[in-house]
Amino acid sequence: MNNNAPIVMQAQGLVKRYGQVTALAGTDFELRAGEILAVIGDNGAGKSSLIKCLSGATVPDEGRIILGGRPVHFRGPVDARRAGIETVYQDLAVAPAMTIAENLFLGRELRREGFAGSVLRMLDKKKMLAQSMQRMAELKVGIRSMTQPVETLSGGQRQCVAVARATAFAEHLVILDEPTAALGVKEGGMVLEMIRRVRDRGLSVVLISHNMPHVFEVADRIHVARLGKRAAVLNPRNISMSDAVAIMTGALPTDQLVAECLA
Repeated sequence: MNNNAPIVMQAQGLVKRYGQVTALAGTDFELRAGEILAVIGDNGAGKSSLIKCLSGATVPDEGRIILGGRPVHFRGPVDARRAGIETVYQDLAVAPAMTIAENLFLGRELRREGFAGSVLRMLDKKKMLAQSMQRMAELKVGIRSMTQPVETLSGGQRQCVAVARATAFAEHLVILDEPTAALGVKEGGMVLEMIRRVRDRGLSVVLISHNMPHVFEVADRIHVARLGKRAAVLNPRNISMSDAVAIMTGALPTDQLVAECLA
């Protein structure tokens, strides 16, 4: 990962309060082009609130978000999607009874040209099928047919469909919330490999995960959230997993780290 790569998205001094509870206490965030940035943190660290602000699901009380060098103000997830940010939540939000191709274009269906599409509102299923096959081939997802229902797929394959759908429409970045949760070793590895391919195709990826081995396997940098703030940004190649966990829990203050451990 190039530490001199341009910044795709940045957050400065984000504050989010829920009544008397302060979930974000002036946190900062920085995502660079073409990187996988893992976000880790203990329960209550503020990582979920941070991701919700970045994805438009929550409006921060203070601070600002900068996308592509310009301040943005998301009023909801639709605004973030229009700005080129796609989010894959842990529950996936796929339609099990629909085909893979139909799921990839769910909510963004292509219509036929001319009268059939504009007046009769007929879908261009042939075009969607062709683009679905191309998309899955580019990401090297080994699924037999784009016309099979999603409910016939394994958990890892379903996750790949959800990620492929996000990458098809993302312009700047993809946010993945616990993408390998509840998956076996083989399927988890399949999803991690797909995440690498997404990064290698030029998209930046924000990975939220509690699975530290997976974080250290694919992340270029690690954002550590603690007590509503950014505690550190780590280089996983220069720090041990146990030290990263110690920073996350507060057992190891960041001022005790040598500079080479930081990204």
